[in-house]
Amino acid sequence: MARNPERRTALLDAAIDVLARDGARGLTFRAVDAGAGVPAGTSSNYFADRDDLLTQAGTRIHARMVPAPETVDAAMRPEPSRELVTELMRWLVRRIAEERTGYLAMLELRLEATRRPALRAELTRAVRADLEENVRFHQDAGLPGDADTVLVLYLAMTGLLLEHFTLPGVVSEEELDRVVETVVNAIVPAGVR
Repeated sequence: MARNPERRTALLDAAIDVLARDGARGLTFRAVDAGAGVPAGTSSNYFADRDDLLTQAGTRIHARMVPAPETVDAAMRPEPSRELVTELMRWLVRRIAEERTGYLAMLELRLEATRRPALRAELTRAVRADLEENVRFHQDAGLPGDADTVLVLYLAMTGLLLEHFTLPGVVSEEELDRVVETVVNAIVPAGVR
């Protein structure tokens, strides 16, 4: 296997673009090579097979979506409250909007995972670890609610993002902030710690 990390990253970013644009069925080594602007056959030197490419693309999507620590620190300056949770959820929506291609590619990977046990196991592991980290962060930050609050917020926001990015007419851009606030207010009652 080839060891040029910059080229591997470029190939994975091209794979994410292909997944978002053409779906999992369109993800071929040839499409990735074309998307990365490299000679045909290059991606087959970096990935053992299509399953390896899919799994590594999922890992790359997660890496692209993680906010920089200094950005998190800035977001956490206000006092822990339901209002801060609302702002954090709005920030999440903005971050995902900036990484729309990655989010759509992840949706494709999730669908593909229903047919590929190894991919399902890796995505389950990664998403579960992210969820556990979110629970730890929420509790350590003193935000209102408990582990169940974080789980329900995760599920509600996942559904909202799915609607917004796949069927944008269901929840318009203008309605998004209000809907996020409604979700948080329904899940995190005022004064709950």
